Amino acid sequence: MLQRLKTFSLSVLLSFSTLSYAAEANKTFQIDEVAQVNGIPWGMAQLDQHTLLVTILDGKLLRINLNSGDADEIQGLPDIARIGQGGLLDVALAPDYRESGWVYFTYAHPTEEGATTALARAKLKDLSLIDWQDLLITEASSDKGQHFGSRIAFDGNGHVFFSVGDRGKRANAQDLKNHAGSILRLNMDGSVPADNPYVRHGNIKPEIWSFGHRNPQGLFFDQKTGFLWSNEHGPRGGDEINLIRVGANYGWPIVSHGKEYWAPLSVGEATSKEGMEDPAKVYIPSIAPSSLLIYRGQLFKDWEGDFLSTALALRHLNNVRLESGEVFETRFLEDLNERMRDVIEMQDGSLMISTDSGRILNIRPKDTSNLH
Repeated sequence: MLQRLKTFSLSVLLSFSTLSYAAEANKTFQIDEVAQVNGIPWGMAQLDQHTLLVTILDGKLLRINLNSGDADEIQGLPDIARIGQGGLLDVALAPDYRESGWVYFTYAHPTEEGATTALARAKLKDLSLIDWQDLLITEASSDKGQHFGSRIAFDGNGHVFFSVGDRGKRANAQDLKNHAGSILRLNMDGSVPADNPYVRHGNIKPEIWSFGHRNPQGLFFDQKTGFLWSNEHGPRGGDEINLIRVGANYGWPIVSHGKEYWAPLSVGEATSKEGMEDPAKVYIPSIAPSSLLIYRGQLFKDWEGDFLSTALALRHLNNVRLESGEVFETRFLEDLNERMRDVIEMQDGSLMISTDSGRILNIRPKDTSNLH
């Protein structure tokens, strides 16, 4: 029987306590391996009932047949910097994809200094990308291989969001003269929306929607509530789930629940500070969250409105429920012992999970009556 991890919302009490550990229950799920690919399948998007687009960090884009598991490589990508955590990152279909045909990507764009995160879009014709457009090559260039971000989300109102990490330089996240350590908001064509919070501030990048982030690798716009959510990697401890508010400062590196890698010393001045947003959920120790969604499907009936994140370091599917000021956490699929990279909700309500070992797994319940 699965138990819940119960913690209290940091936005209310600024602390948390674990009451019990979640037991593993793979028997609860039907797990089907859809495909095995070479490389790290970083991002996924469902094209139709039978087809999945998958980005490979090394700089390849695959079209996977969900019935046969066959993978075809799609041509037409630009030069991609494969450096550290950078490469070909997220992929997402425009909300009006059936009409417009636009597919959006984030990737590590080569620069003289090394590489930076970029947002682009293109159209898919057979096994080729056409009309490639770099919408924003961010001012976040570095020769470091850390913290590119980067996930994509749409509000369905003509805007696209994407995340950029601090690129391994902590001060970047509080410096609004660059894009690093920020969540950015653009019109679908890459132009800057007139109602962005800093659009009239000459010394601040007008694309910035929120800042003070370390390395957000999960981003999800919930169409039901109209809220934008993100999760991000802390250092040693201090991973976070955040409700993203317009113009808000999320504190990194001034505020953190994490420790230095080289010593058991706190990062930052405090765990909370006036003028900086408190997270909705903190993970100590770090689970290394690598994607995020809010489940709105029908198959996992008990998960309506729950957060789902893949975890790299602690190798599981993480479920979090926010309820009346409390935070409940459950950990699934630990027995697979896989670094889980991405999770998406499929059209039929099942989940597709990619792992760093190259597995593409479809997850559905065996018994929908009681998953918790």
